[in-house]
Amino acid sequence: MYIYNVTTFVHWGIHESWVKWMQEKRIPAVIATGCFDRAQFVKLLDTDETEGLTYAVQYFCGAKDDYLRYVDVHDAAFKQEGHERWGEYCIAFSSLMELVK
Repeated sequence: MYIYNVTTFVHWGIHESWVKWMQEKRIPAVIATGCFDRAQFVKLLDTDETEGLTYAVQYFCGAKDDYLRYVDVHDAAFKQEGHERWGEYCIAFSSLMELVK
């Protein structure tokens, strides 16, 4: 099992709109690519919330090839869309993890 984790800092000024967009648009769109089986959306705790909140979305897939297909075919467009919509009010980084059995 592989987990594609995207952690995002979100400025207070767009926070509510961004969360709604993630829940209603972005996460369903990423799942609709067929590259991931499911996702979970979490808020990080014990972080500096002076300027905003930090969230993570974890997308799960059974094979690394599914993740690689996502990166090759879809990732750049999703990143561009997020940047055009939210600009510098969101700062994100991603990582790939493998479930340890």
